[in-house]
Amino acid sequence: MALSPRLRHTLTLFSARDCVVCHRVRLILAAKGVSYDLIPVDPANPPEDLLLVNPDYRSLPTLVERDLVLYAASVVGEYLDERYPHPPLMPVEPLARARLRLAMLRIEHEWVPHVQAIQHGNKAQADAGRKRLRELLIATLPVFKASKFYLNQEMSLADCAVAPIIYRLPALGVLLPKECKAIEDYGVRIFSNPGFQRSLTAEESLLREL
Repeated sequence: MALSPRLRHTLTLFSARDCVVCHRVRLILAAKGVSYDLIPVDPANPPEDLLLVNPDYRSLPTLVERDLVLYAASVVGEYLDERYPHPPLMPVEPLARARLRLAMLRIEHEWVPHVQAIQHGNKAQADAGRKRLRELLIATLPVFKASKFYLNQEMSLADCAVAPIIYRLPALGVLLPKECKAIEDYGVRIFSNPGFQRSLTAEESLLREL
């Protein structure tokens, strides 16, 4: 099987059509204003090119740039921020960078599994996922109140992980109490950005009215 020639000459992202983890990477690319080739993937039926470049994991998202193949959204995100440094999506100070990395790790390991349980689990798993995700968001309310963006005064990689989840809350059936208006306000700030709107697939654009 031969690799498609376009993968050797363009920045290419293999991405599911509706996935918070893939959306995270698409949002980073949109924030950077980077042109790339998007290959929508059905995870149940991955295309030949994905099997060729990422045969061991076949995971999404997978980023290809010439001979470089990267997977895992956290790895892809930090690579893109260093490869395309403007605008920067990580603070300069080591302490602030470490705090954001810990926040992203928590989102990846605590928030995302509940989103996936709601989307792909049985009824009991989905109900438990909604309850726990709601609890986590309410517990994080002080963070949303403290600054314009997530743990930062400027948009960062952490926002690229958080925003796709907040965007999906209505579609996931996760209803927040009125006292969580700061989370809704955060979403309005992010979603009104043209870069966020460019990051949406056709399927994702139907999840919430902007």
